[in-house]
Order: sequence, then C-alpha cells, then structure tokens
Amino acid sequence: MSYEVTETIQGEEVEYSNPAKEFYEALGYDGMKDLMDRFYDKVFESEIATFFPQDEEEFEEVKAKNTLFFIQLCGGPKIYDEGIEEKGLNEHMIKIHEDFSVYEKSRLEWLGCMKETLEETNIPQELKDNFWEYVEKFSKLTVNTFPEECRYVSSL
Repeated sequence: MSYEVTETIQGEEVEYSNPAKEFYEALGYDGMKDLMDRFYDKVFESEIATFFPQDEEEFEEVKAKNTLFFIQLCGGPKIYDEGIEEKGLNEHMIKIHEDFSVYEKSRLEWLGCMKETLEETNIPQELKDNFWEYVEKFSKLTVNTFPEECRYVSSL
C-alpha cells in the first residue's frame, strides 16, 4: 500500500472501521508499546511537538496513556478505560482533541510520523494497511480548525 492520504473536508461524514484485532495479535502488548514509543518519539521531534508536554516526564505519561488507548482500540485488553467500549474510545478521543486547534497540516504531520513508524514495523503489510486505513480516516475527525476560521483581522 502506498499509505494514501485524503484531504479532510469540513463537514464531510467520515466512515471508518476500527483496526482489525489481528493487528494487536501480530504485535502483542510489547510490540504495540514499541510501535507507539517509536511513533511518539517521532512526534516529539516533529512540527506538532508543541501539542504535547515539553517536560520529558509529562510527555512519557501522555505517551503511555495514548499507548493504552491504541492497545484497547486494536482489541487488546481494556486497559485505557474499562468503561469505554472500542467505538466509544473514538468518540472519547475526538472530545479530547477539541481542547486543541487541530489543522489539516497538523494531521498530515501526525500521519507522516505514523507512516514512517509503520514502514519500520515488521508485520504483514495487510495488517499495516488495515491500521493505516483506520488512522488516515479517523484522524480527519480530529481536525477542528479550518483556515477560514483563523484569518488575521487588523484593527487598523
């Protein structure tokens, strides 16, 4: 797969499916932790690093919590939040992103970090493709700021 990226269109309905359970099964708990560690290390060095705490200890806490999210989302144990079913996890994550101004450019940077990480991951390509399809589509739902909303208006 070429890790296709499609544009986010404001107001567009986005249909997605959670990643296949086989993705988690192929990596296991430790493999998912490794994948997310590598991914968030790339994020921390990226253009969107400022979305995350700059204190190393605080960043590690965020990384650990987000890792638990992806483990549960991919069919692993319910360790992010036992009370949230997989579909509810997505709604929860959209709500969390409402606290940030997420632009399409930020989404593309995030996806770029994920693409590099998946390319380095040694599991069957079809599982990586399935996971990519989820993150590519779902990430559109986290974009909440569009250029026309942020024009500078001079008071002169």
